[in-house]
Amino acid sequence: MRTRETYLVRAAGLSLYLFAIVISMNVCADERFASQRQQMVREIRQSVADTTRYISKSALNERVMSAMGTVPRHEFVPPSKQSSAYQNRPLPIGHGQTISQPYIVALMTDLVDLVEQDTVLEIGTGSGYQAAILAELVHKVYTIEIVEALGLSAAKRLQKLGYNNVETRIGDGYYGWPEQGPFDAIVVTAASSHIPPPLVRQIKPGGIMLIPVGSQFQVQQLTLVRKDEKGDVITRQVLPVRFVPLTGGH
Repeated sequence: MRTRETYLVRAAGLSLYLFAIVISMNVCADERFASQRQQMVREIRQSVADTTRYISKSALNERVMSAMGTVPRHEFVPPSKQSSAYQNRPLPIGHGQTISQPYIVALMTDLVDLVEQDTVLEIGTGSGYQAAILAELVHKVYTIEIVEALGLSAAKRLQKLGYNNVETRIGDGYYGWPEQGPFDAIVVTAASSHIPPPLVRQIKPGGIMLIPVGSQFQVQQLTLVRKDEKGDVITRQVLPVRFVPLTGGH
């Protein structure tokens, strides 16, 4: 006759077996995503080579490339898009917004020329992917998102993944975050028809801002804004891009 203990032993054995299957599946998924992430990095390197004449460089900073190869992009896209997470293209994340093409994320991160002790402002948190890349490289990241649902979910996601050096805020990014500035670098991930004066004021002397400039239905130019030690501003167009528009009360 089967005893209660026999049933408990078999139930425990089945639980351990199922647990082992789940662990094995997670390991396989992690390995698959790691492999896809490295392929994405190779494609970014090729895109850099293909656009050298625009960006005036044949390779990006290896610290940036290491961050691109580390941050789990699949965690920053909707579950239905995870199979496409490491393709070198933008993906929809809801609310009419997108997660930027990995090449563009890497290029923008490289162009603001970051060092470890820097403090960076990001305008347009989205799903939090660009903020996570920046957080791998600098002391502190402040990021603003105007779409409340996106901003709240990005904050939870960044916290869950351990990015404790990122502070999020819901608000109109056009006006920046003056109480936390000035910043060593500002990265704007939405297109503006012009360079916002409030953001220029929040760049430290010697600092840099990168922003897509142009309307939604015209060619936009990824524009580098550099403030010299005297406070004078110099701008340079880097290459044509396509971003969702910067929105807000302005």
